[in-house]
Amino acid sequence: MSRTDILTEIKKAEADAKVSIEAAEAEKKAAIANARRDSVDKIQAAETKMRSASESAVSKEKEKLAVKRDELLSVGEAEAEKLEASAEGRMPKVKDFLDKEVERTLNVAS
Repeated sequence: MSRTDILTEIKKAEADAKVSIEAAEAEKKAAIANARRDSVDKIQAAETKMRSASESAVSKEKEKLAVKRDELLSVGEAEAEKLEASAEGRMPKVKDFLDKEVERTLNVAS
């Protein structure tokens, strides 16, 4: 082989290597872009899943609290009714006492 042929083959090999390197660089950039896109998608999916799970947990807790609130309200209402019934039972005595006290005050003042 002549020197010219060898130099031509070297230049051809260098050109082929340059094309291969450029193609590999392009593939690398595409792979990185795809990986970034996939990671963003995964992060968004995880955030959506986490948000959904937290909203579900909050909703369940609100339901539990609503049930507990209703229970406490019913207990409080029952106690209020008992107190009211008890107070109603004592009303005639209170009225009599007040009438007597007013009469006594008026008798003392006269």
